[in-house]
Amino acid sequence: MPIARRQVLMGGSIASAALALAGASGFATTPQTSGRRAGTREETKSLEQLYREAKAEGGTLIVYAGGDTATQQDGNKAAFEKAFPGVTLNIVVDYSKFHDARIDNQLTTGTLVPDVVQLQTLQDFPRWKQEGVLLPYKPAGFSRVHPAFKDPDGAWTGIFVDAFSTIYNVDKVGAEQAPATARDLLDRRLKGKIVSTYPNDDDAVLYLYKLIIDTYGWDWLRRFAAQDVAWVRGTQEPADRVEAGTAAVALGTDGMLTPADGMKTRFVLPEHDPFMAWAQRAAILKDAKHPAAAKLYLNWWLSKQTQSDFYMWSVRTDVPPHTGYRPIWNYPNAHLGGFEHFMADRALVERFRQQLTLYVGEVSGAPSPGRLGLHPGR
Repeated sequence: MPIARRQVLMGGSIASAALALAGASGFATTPQTSGRRAGTREETKSLEQLYREAKAEGGTLIVYAGGDTATQQDGNKAAFEKAFPGVTLNIVVDYSKFHDARIDNQLTTGTLVPDVVQLQTLQDFPRWKQEGVLLPYKPAGFSRVHPAFKDPDGAWTGIFVDAFSTIYNVDKVGAEQAPATARDLLDRRLKGKIVSTYPNDDDAVLYLYKLIIDTYGWDWLRRFAAQDVAWVRGTQEPADRVEAGTAAVALGTDGMLTPADGMKTRFVLPEHDPFMAWAQRAAILKDAKHPAAAKLYLNWWLSKQTQSDFYMWSVRTDVPPHTGYRPIWNYPNAHLGGFEHFMADRALVERFRQQLTLYVGEVSGAPSPGRLGLHPGR
């Protein structure tokens, strides 16, 4: 069974978070130097205290999470609920571009549902901050979050770093033949064996394609499309196909930096070629119905144990990366700041999307399962 991306906490976070409840006051020792702007101080309560407050509040939390499939966050839900018995975490997964519209409509109509939003539509968070709909809050560990991954006033914080590049199946492509660059994807031996997310359907994948085209030119895309690429919706499907062996290579998805036992998928971290990475932003809405549970959730995500167990990179500067990797901010070809600027220039995004559609065709296929049955007031 494929392992759903963005739900994998790779080891001890379930047990360790539960153990932390016995004496998690270590959170209070986190330096507070960057946690005092605009009257918002970094959280000093322990997880145990926050847990008690969440249960007293009613023990329920609703999170709108960006993703591709309805079950993609089930692993994180299980980890959180095991660590904090009696607190129910309801995570609604959908494409970020649908969630942000849904949230805007709910705010307009007074029907707000989520307590926390965690999305890749980075451009929404400064706007929501300006509109005054986010609750300024600095979870414990906020001062250790890399400056590029947080709002200095605590309107939002990154909770994990995701990165999109190429992945391959070790049984279908030997390590010596694995594509190390975008140009390697043009190898005729890979024709008919590549799957990719529609880049014109996902802005993060769109940005990855822009980086590649800026490097290799539009002729690269023409030749790549001629490889009989299987175009699909969402970034989970390519990962699943490569792991299952129905595709040899995928472009525009992520993978475990330290693969789990038995996994066939390997993530390609280019040495010089561009790839893209960003911190998924999370924020508490000012009118959240369950603010105590929302605070517990953000503190849990930023805890050193949960950050250590994430399958890609931590947002914290004091959590070492997986063995063999450097901190993500030490890879200039990750273009960390570029994605935020790209997302903020919606005219540029749409112009590039339309040009790219000339090569890959219009998006087709069923909408994400996470979107089915949802309506703006739910």
